[in-house]
Amino acid sequence: MVENNPSSLVAWSLSAEEEVKEISKRYRSLLKTCRPFLDKGNRKLIRRAFELAVDAHKDMRRKSGEPYIFHPIEVARITAEDIGLGTTAVVAALLHDTVEDTDLTLAEIENEFGNIVARIIEGLTKISGLYNKSSDSSQQLENFRKMLLTLADDIRVILIKLADRLHNMRTLDNMPQDKQLKIAHETSYLFAPLAHRLGLYNIKSELEDLALKYIEPGIYRNIARKLQETKVRRDRYIREFIVPLQQKIESAGLKAEIKGRPKSISSIWNKMKKQNIDFEEVYDLFAIRIILDSPLPLEKTDCWRVYALITDQYQPNPNRLRDWISTPKINGYESLHTTVMGPEGKWVEIQIRSQRMNQVAEKGLAAHWKYKDQDGDPALDAWINKVREMLESPQPNTMEFMDEFKLQLYSKEIFVFTPKGKLLKMSAGSTALDMAFEIHSELGLKCIGAKVNHKLVPLSYVLRNGDQVEILSSNIQRPNPDWLQFLGTAKAKNRVRQSLKEQRREITEAGRVKFLQKLKGLTPDVNDDLLQRIVHHLGHLSLQDLYYDAEMGKIDWNQVQNALRPRSKRSASKELASLNSTEALQSGKAPRQNSKDSNFEETEYGNQPVWVDGKQTDFRYRLASCCNPIPGDEIVGIPEPGKEMVIHRQNCVNSAITHSTSHQLAVRTRWNKGSKVAFLTGIFLKGTDDKGIISGITQVITDEMHLNMRSITVVSEDGMFEGRIMVYLDDTKALQDLMLRLRKVRGVLKVGRIEKMEPSLKFGL
Repeated sequence: MVENNPSSLVAWSLSAEEEVKEISKRYRSLLKTCRPFLDKGNRKLIRRAFELAVDAHKDMRRKSGEPYIFHPIEVARITAEDIGLGTTAVVAALLHDTVEDTDLTLAEIENEFGNIVARIIEGLTKISGLYNKSSDSSQQLENFRKMLLTLADDIRVILIKLADRLHNMRTLDNMPQDKQLKIAHETSYLFAPLAHRLGLYNIKSELEDLALKYIEPGIYRNIARKLQETKVRRDRYIREFIVPLQQKIESAGLKAEIKGRPKSISSIWNKMKKQNIDFEEVYDLFAIRIILDSPLPLEKTDCWRVYALITDQYQPNPNRLRDWISTPKINGYESLHTTVMGPEGKWVEIQIRSQRMNQVAEKGLAAHWKYKDQDGDPALDAWINKVREMLESPQPNTMEFMDEFKLQLYSKEIFVFTPKGKLLKMSAGSTALDMAFEIHSELGLKCIGAKVNHKLVPLSYVLRNGDQVEILSSNIQRPNPDWLQFLGTAKAKNRVRQSLKEQRREITEAGRVKFLQKLKGLTPDVNDDLLQRIVHHLGHLSLQDLYYDAEMGKIDWNQVQNALRPRSKRSASKELASLNSTEALQSGKAPRQNSKDSNFEETEYGNQPVWVDGKQTDFRYRLASCCNPIPGDEIVGIPEPGKEMVIHRQNCVNSAITHSTSHQLAVRTRWNKGSKVAFLTGIFLKGTDDKGIISGITQVITDEMHLNMRSITVVSEDGMFEGRIMVYLDDTKALQDLMLRLRKVRGVLKVGRIEKMEPSLKFGL
């Protein structure tokens, strides 16, 4: 993250002498962090890397004006303190930007520090290159694949990159807003899930919090303020909760440290969104962690003993017991979780683990390697192999790949058994067909069904914890496109897509032979121009599509014969009209859309509601139907190559995906306050199914506020209702006013804005 900008020295005011002292102070702090593995030889290596980095970056400054060397020192400290890596990683972290940003070469680094350090820095340099140069999303996908392949080469590359990203996020205030948004979206969409998958929960939580700070600054500040306001009360409650537990554990002859841990701001916000609740309704704002000083052979026994002591004191929630001691998570995480009813009727989450388990939970893979004597982790190796399979499978759709990879990062696990009792870990949501592919790709391609717990089930059966599964297959079975609708794992989807492409190629080739043979019977003059004319006349996208339909019997040969005739004046006039329409679209003068038939507003330029870079300019744009922004929302413009700009809400997930899979920066946009246009907005309601509830709702919208409503949909079940209203509003102030009035309607319990537009209403109270 090069920020060589002399004009930014305003924020940094230390003299040259004071800067030297500050650099020395930070270096000593790094050495203190490295003390557990610091012998004489290691100290010399780190000192040499530090001196080399200071010299290489001596003329460079960050946006804040501070010396650039502060950044590699902090990255090295995070690498050692927060991730727990050793001397090699610290040396590589100190030098991680030198090859990309200075005259230092990889050959010089290899000569000074050896091949391993040079290889790690080479991997880090390649990753940095992904985010510094212009590229389209397809190229970005290829770059991202290369980044992930470094997992298999040396995982320290990814771990140091996470440390680099964490420090950049901590110092993001001095960057321009458009870059803040892009970096924050990348962090939320890619790097936080990657930290989660590698077991770095503290880093993952901080990355998510910092990303939220820039994507949703108002929400971040509001939750942070409320946490601060309730801190004294929470701390007192935690102390009162812990005292009887501490006494019971000590009486049982066990040694343990008990402490409260506040939930991260991002996790609180996610819970508020998921459950459609206010901050005050989030009951588990903190968790109690019990860390036992137990020898390795007694760890599990002692954890369960503590669980018994807790449930003697407090009533547990039977649905909230999570045993990751008997079956650790795939990234090595081990802990026993339970939720109990504490004083004042409050639910409290408790995590029980040993000191070793806590090290693994906080330091992730680095700690896991240490306790495994650096022999590697079979579970991690298995996951890396899955990543490699994803990368090696042909996947033309960037968004599909990114979404599926993210799913792999965040997926929860279930445990199922083969007929012979072998335990398999599968992603939650996996089907019987997914398991067939997990066992072997060929078995998946030939799968016709399964027996689960000795009962026949279809391919789409969703597996549950503890299922015993027998896969049934047939040599005549072939995959079909419907499989993609219910498969849950990327490995299975990619293998099915690959097989379907092979099938399509075979069908297309057979159709080509058949079509050309029949066409030659109609005309002797078969050439490329004629074939393209037939493709255009029949409305196909390509010759391959034409040949495929020919083999499938979907070709209308009367239309083919019509295409062989000379073009009529009528068809020529149609083509001319089409051409004129295309030219009008390209010039940006397309007709105004009817707002009742569109999920976005498109206005005359003189009254344009969205301005770009603070100016009213003639450009084509549309408001994204996925998030339906309205005046008052923070918005960004995402340019589409060769098309109009799409205006998203700043926190829209689709905006985040675009930021993370493309080098295209968002364009700074704002609302034109002088524009008088109504915007389509979605509102959800939940409550008791009272007589006249719909009448009360519509009265508020049409009679009291005189708003135009496009649609209202209500479903009810067991005395409760859920509704969705699409209504035209001027801005967020009108939205808040409407929601406030709707909350007062008898029977309405919850009202909120629909954050993401879904194709259909789902009942889920």
